[in-house]
Amino acid sequence: MEFRLLGSVAMVTEDGDVALGPAKRSSLLAMLLLRPNSAVNVGQLIDALWEEEPPTHAKTVLQGHVSRLRALLAEYGAEAYGVELATQGSAYVLRMPESLVDVHRFEELVGLAGVQRQPADAVRMLREALSYWQGPALTGTVHSRPLEAAATGLEELRLATVEALAQAYGQLGEHARAAAVLRSEAVAHPLRESLAAALMLALGRSGRQSDAIDWYHRTRRLLAEELGVDPGETLSEAYATLLRAAEPAPVARPVAPPAELPAPEGLPRPPRGFTGRGAELAALDRAVRAGDGPVCLVTGPAGVGKTAFAVHWAYERRADFPDGRLFADLKGFSETPAPETAAVLREFLLALGVPDPRMPEGVEARGALFRSLTAGRRLLVVLDNARSSGQVRPLLPGGDHCATLVTSRDRLGGLIASDAARPVPLGHLPEADAAALLATVLGEDRIAAEPAAAARLAGLCDGLPLALRVTAARLAERPAWTLDAMVGELADEQGRLTLLDVEDRGVSAALRLTVQQLPDSAARMFRALGLHTGADLDRFAAGALAGTSPAQASADLDRLAAAHLLTEAVPGRWTPHDLVRLYARHLAPRADPEGLPRLLDHYLYTGLAADAAAEPGSQPCYTLPADARRPAAVREFEDRTAALDWYVAERAALEGAVAAAAALGLHDRAWRLALVQWPLMLMRIGDGWTPLLEAGLASAERIDDIDAQSRARALLGWILHAEGRNAEALVHLEKAPGLAARAGDPISEAIAHVNHAAVLDATGEHERAGLLMRHAVSLADRTGHPSTQVLTLQHLAGHCLKTEEYEAALAHTLRAEDLVAPDAVVVRAQLQIVRGEALAGIGRFEEATDQLERAIVASEKAGFPEGSARAADRLSRLSADR
Repeated sequence: MEFRLLGSVAMVTEDGDVALGPAKRSSLLAMLLLRPNSAVNVGQLIDALWEEEPPTHAKTVLQGHVSRLRALLAEYGAEAYGVELATQGSAYVLRMPESLVDVHRFEELVGLAGVQRQPADAVRMLREALSYWQGPALTGTVHSRPLEAAATGLEELRLATVEALAQAYGQLGEHARAAAVLRSEAVAHPLRESLAAALMLALGRSGRQSDAIDWYHRTRRLLAEELGVDPGETLSEAYATLLRAAEPAPVARPVAPPAELPAPEGLPRPPRGFTGRGAELAALDRAVRAGDGPVCLVTGPAGVGKTAFAVHWAYERRADFPDGRLFADLKGFSETPAPETAAVLREFLLALGVPDPRMPEGVEARGALFRSLTAGRRLLVVLDNARSSGQVRPLLPGGDHCATLVTSRDRLGGLIASDAARPVPLGHLPEADAAALLATVLGEDRIAAEPAAAARLAGLCDGLPLALRVTAARLAERPAWTLDAMVGELADEQGRLTLLDVEDRGVSAALRLTVQQLPDSAARMFRALGLHTGADLDRFAAGALAGTSPAQASADLDRLAAAHLLTEAVPGRWTPHDLVRLYARHLAPRADPEGLPRLLDHYLYTGLAADAAAEPGSQPCYTLPADARRPAAVREFEDRTAALDWYVAERAALEGAVAAAAALGLHDRAWRLALVQWPLMLMRIGDGWTPLLEAGLASAERIDDIDAQSRARALLGWILHAEGRNAEALVHLEKAPGLAARAGDPISEAIAHVNHAAVLDATGEHERAGLLMRHAVSLADRTGHPSTQVLTLQHLAGHCLKTEEYEAALAHTLRAEDLVAPDAVVVRAQLQIVRGEALAGIGRFEEATDQLERAIVASEKAGFPEGSARAADRLSRLSADR
């Protein structure tokens, strides 16, 4: 199985292209393939699938295309190829080997061609890369801005590859072939000056000078007529080159040889034990070769090995910079002050042979001389540990053949905007490379003896080279220690950061220097994150922790991400790596002590909003405590899907919040937070909810809140029943109705009776179950609460199916359907299933089939797979019976 984007969007099997269906489905697949193994949120997909303003039902249409695409992938055995279309919060991700996508193979070949020393090898690879193109990229997709931008970007890559192929032909002396490659593209893109310039030079070098000059004048006229501009520098220089070639050679005159400038070698010693980073080194190669006077920006978190990476690359590419290499540590994240720009320029000029007496005084004069001296040279400048773009700009060399390599813990977006810096991000080392790094210090034999422990050490060190080197140093000092013993030490989160510090180096020291450079607001936010109860968070939770608005929180989170202290793996949710999280927790005592209580109240308010969206019209699962503080803003949920996505994203944090609330003695918060995910619990009923609900019940009992105990026992009993633990379930369900009655809550009492009766029904006590269910209906009717009336009628109808009272079951569903809220789509689907089963029992098979088919559609639309499975199963049995 393969996927094609370079031409018509296609899924290709051994039998040929798979029919994807409408353009929107092709567009969905294209968006996911453009970012394989990355989450693409629903909003981005909707923007891509509609040319104009999307309709109100856009999300439903999108879900339908996702469902059909999943079915196609399953039908053609995608799982066997490692391909899976998964839901991740409010986004979708196409998990797959990237080599199955033609774009990936194309870019990989182009990258490999760029590092070949032999032009013939580059030609072969570039031709193979271009063979993947079977027409304009993303053909057959919707003409939306996101897809058109992606197609334009891919076309730019293709044209750049054509130009690279022509250049490689030229290096082989095959100028006619270079001209042939370029001509058709130059005709198709007559205003692309780089193509025209390359074609002119190829024509001239192949002996067709007049054709080359004609092409220049043709392009010049088009630029004037179409754009109203003169030829740019690239085209003008190509024309001048052609004219010089046409002039007779001047009489040679002896001239004095130019004074030789020294080739400075200012790099620090090469890093020892450097391992891995093959993909990043190749990316840096491509970035350096991609333009004139390139500025490359190596970014990443503290301790990820940016300096070692940059210096290693500089040594590996020594031959590419025959005029020397300069290095400056800008100390942007250091205990010592950053050097003055004038001082750095002075060192550079001295290295380039400028004697001290001739050294200019001012920064501007030194900068101008530096740019002048580097203008005609092939020089590498390494600017390490930069704090800001402004620190870097005065130190950039002046020559088109020079390259600048900048390392920073910050993203330095300003340098990207002003100087077209090409980012080369460094991530944490994968497991194999981390083990190899340990082996450079400890030896291959020691790693080979305990491979599982080595992998575990890599994980505990977060794949961070600095942490791995500190760990290796500790083990090297203790040759009798096993790797497994060190694993045991590091597994204790309380002491892990201490163990990962040695003398003046270590993770804590590196992170402390990063945090010291943050603006006050971002530093406060970082300390507040140490109080968080989960692994990731959104701007609302962050605002609650820090006591700011969601907008300010978002700005602070972005600043922390720019400093590589957080990552935004899923749009709108930020995550620290494990060691960063531990360091933030270490700083938590200095955070606002009200941060955690504010977070708990944020979850209480947001939980009620999510419940209302997930189950419209249902009884709230709690009332707010009297002293609950409303957050600066409460998140709004547009529909059930958004609410369920929030539960999924926040599940770990909510479970942590229950434990944190109980530890603070805030049991009135703890039991509420334990129950707040009840709509998700009922959707994923076998998903291990029992410990959380038991903790909530324990908090309710600690404060002797009988209403809370009733609600907790009713839900816990239902979950235990779903797990097949009916005896334990009945212990709670027999107590829940009486507690609700004592609390004076008839709605909770009716719900508790229904849950109790349903479990009795399942265990064979049908008569008692029927009596309790009818009592529950009576209680619900007295409350006049439609959602509870529907629930009790639905369960009573289900009981009647068991006892083969099909007419009664049908009557109860009809009455319930009159009461159900229009937006309670899951409940309506459940009623349709029961109604279909009742109709089948009566013998009204056509109507039963219609109801069950409607239930399947409604369940799929609502994201209720259990319902669609049940309806489909009943429908197939109905077909078999007939």
